[in-house]
Amino acid sequence: MSVDIVFEDPRWEGVGLAAIAEAAFDEVQARFGLAGSEVAVLACDDARIAELNGDFREKPQPTNVLSWPSQERGAQVPGGTPLAPDDLELGDIAIAYETCLREAEAQAKPISDHVTHLMVHGLLHLLGYDHINDKDAGLMEGLEVEILGKMGISNPYEE
Repeated sequence: MSVDIVFEDPRWEGVGLAAIAEAAFDEVQARFGLAGSEVAVLACDDARIAELNGDFREKPQPTNVLSWPSQERGAQVPGGTPLAPDDLELGDIAIAYETCLREAEAQAKPISDHVTHLMVHGLLHLLGYDHINDKDAGLMEGLEVEILGKMGISNPYEE
């Protein structure tokens, strides 16, 4: 899998985002058989992600991660499997430094583990998974826990 990262906020380089993103995407690629696929990541700050969140979701406040799939892949029924990608360019992800750092500190976990979770989460969104309803959320969270477990990261949904 090819990951192209644009570092708008240089603090991400100190966190090792490139290695985190590659490792997360390699594991997702293995799980879903996505050889040759591509993802673009915008490593930004809270101000930039708030702008994007306002433009695309009409929620002009910071969030941890946003994703834009290259095509609609969502399942037709709640809890169903999304459509397989037919485009090697899966889409784009934006991730905000301050929010991720704040969340990791509040959860008393390494930022690398939290960011790995958010990268897996964002990629699953690109693949059509969502958490709009309980069935979709259960499926998506189960996949996150499975993939993160293979990476040696504990379940992010357990207290």
